[in-house]
Amino acid sequence: MTEGLLGGILGEEDENSEVEATETLASAEAFAAAVVARLSASDPEVARDTSAFLQEQTQLLKVQKDHLKDEHALRLNRLSGQAREGKLRRVGIRIRIAFQVFLALAATVIGIIAAVAIRDAVTSKRVVIEPFDAPPALATRGVSGKVIAGGLLDQLSRLQDATRSSTAGRDLTGAWSSNIKLDVPETGVSLGEISRLLKEQFGHDVHIEGDLIETPTGGLTLTVRGNGVPPKSFGAPAAELDKLTAAAAEYVYSKSQPARWAAFLTNSGRNEEAIAFCRTAIPSVDAPIRAELLNDWANALENTGGSAREALALYREAARLDPGLWRSYSNIMNTFMLLGEEEEAWHAGQDMRKAAGGRPGRAPEQSYANWDLLTWNLGPWLTAAVADAAANAGVGTALATAGTEIADIEARRHDPAAANLALQTMKDDPRDPAIAAMAHFVRGRLASEADDSERAVAEMEAFGAAYADPIVSSNFPGYNCWIAQAEAAAGHPDKADAVLNSAGTFVDCYRFHGDLLDGRGDWKGAQEWYAKAVALAPELPAGYYSWGLALAKHGDLARAEAKLKDANQRGPHWADPLKAWGDVLVKQGKTSEALAKYNEALKYAPNWKQLKEAREAMAKQKG
Repeated sequence: MTEGLLGGILGEEDENSEVEATETLASAEAFAAAVVARLSASDPEVARDTSAFLQEQTQLLKVQKDHLKDEHALRLNRLSGQAREGKLRRVGIRIRIAFQVFLALAATVIGIIAAVAIRDAVTSKRVVIEPFDAPPALATRGVSGKVIAGGLLDQLSRLQDATRSSTAGRDLTGAWSSNIKLDVPETGVSLGEISRLLKEQFGHDVHIEGDLIETPTGGLTLTVRGNGVPPKSFGAPAAELDKLTAAAAEYVYSKSQPARWAAFLTNSGRNEEAIAFCRTAIPSVDAPIRAELLNDWANALENTGGSAREALALYREAARLDPGLWRSYSNIMNTFMLLGEEEEAWHAGQDMRKAAGGRPGRAPEQSYANWDLLTWNLGPWLTAAVADAAANAGVGTALATAGTEIADIEARRHDPAAANLALQTMKDDPRDPAIAAMAHFVRGRLASEADDSERAVAEMEAFGAAYADPIVSSNFPGYNCWIAQAEAAAGHPDKADAVLNSAGTFVDCYRFHGDLLDGRGDWKGAQEWYAKAVALAPELPAGYYSWGLALAKHGDLARAEAKLKDANQRGPHWADPLKAWGDVLVKQGKTSEALAKYNEALKYAPNWKQLKEAREAMAKQKG
């Protein structure tokens, strides 16, 4: 019994805490005292032996206690050291991970910079003007090689700014989107120098250099050359250095970027030069550039009053060579309109939408301008024109400047303030007769809407005089039909008839013919012309609209509503049929439906005064 109890006491683990050892020792001493007391009563000798034994055990426990106490301190010290070591190890791991992440990020950044630099080098298509050579004698007059290069750069920049073409946004012609650069070699190695070296090695830059010499007679000869630009010399008197650099710049422009040069020629009214240039340049360029030259050739052909059928064939070939040349599709539409085949123009627009994968799709919105004109889709047309102007120095990329286009759209939306503002802020260009012509047209339309027939006819007759220029008539086919309206309102029926009889086969001419006959009391003849307008182009809304207005005027409200519904289906974003439809519904006593039509129309002509008045009157009536 005693041995079992002691064994249990002495069998405690050495790793107990100091408190546990003290408690065990106290228990052992108490137990020994109890045992000795009991044995003393029965056998004093055994009690003495037992007491001695227990004292020895108690002493042993004291030693163990002291040992545990010392060991505990050592263990705490070791554990504290392990904790510090673990903390340091964790800090070290974090530092190592952070350093590795930093290295990875640094490598990534360097890789991105290198990739961008290589990509820029591979896709670079700049024109880099190197300093020219010039004799020291000219330097005393301020004519150094750097001055000559700077003059050439200035002339190239002028040509670039004067070119109105969507070609500027294409990768093939990105060299001319603010990428003309005067290159002066740097000293040392820098990121700029590395970029330059990469572009020289992998890019497609055109580097232009040359020299200026003084002739024995005192004149100057400027020679330019470059990769892809055969050497050519230009001579002039010493006082005409600007003339030399201008001629050299045109030569460099034509050789480095033939499509933009052709566009510049047509923009500048140099259409015969454009035709000759395109004919000679086409055989030596690849398919995409060939497509653009064919397109510009057709533009110049129409601008000079040439065959529209021949131009149509050129446009179609351009679209075949480069299906992504969306302006060719737009020009195909315009040429069908010029030929008086507006229904075919509408279908050509549908073909472009399909080729572009829908709308919006791959084709830029500006390419739909002719389709929007035919369908009176004025909101998207205006948005595209404004965006095109904003992205291209306020003039846009169409053959006609964006200012007059925007003014025309605003006039059709019955917003005279916005139309006049567009006319007042548009950029003038004396080389472009369409600007003044279209300004007369828009002012004439605004005067007609304000019932100022005298001013309207004066503006429209001025437009008619300008319309004799093929540059105007080929870019605005069918616009001359509107002159007849102004002549009729001014009391000039003979002039109105003459316009309509010579204007061509346009929906507007046919429907206006119906309006004139109706105004003269020939209702039967008027309806025949309305029917002709609808048959000429069944997919266009304007013929249905005019017919519906006339039917409403004659009290045939059911048929009027049907025709206006037809117009709305073909031109759902045109406010005029919706307002007229609302007017018919008012006459039928359908006030709620009329108000709905007025509200819908206001989405597409929010500043139309007469529409607002009609809507407010109807709202008060219902309220």
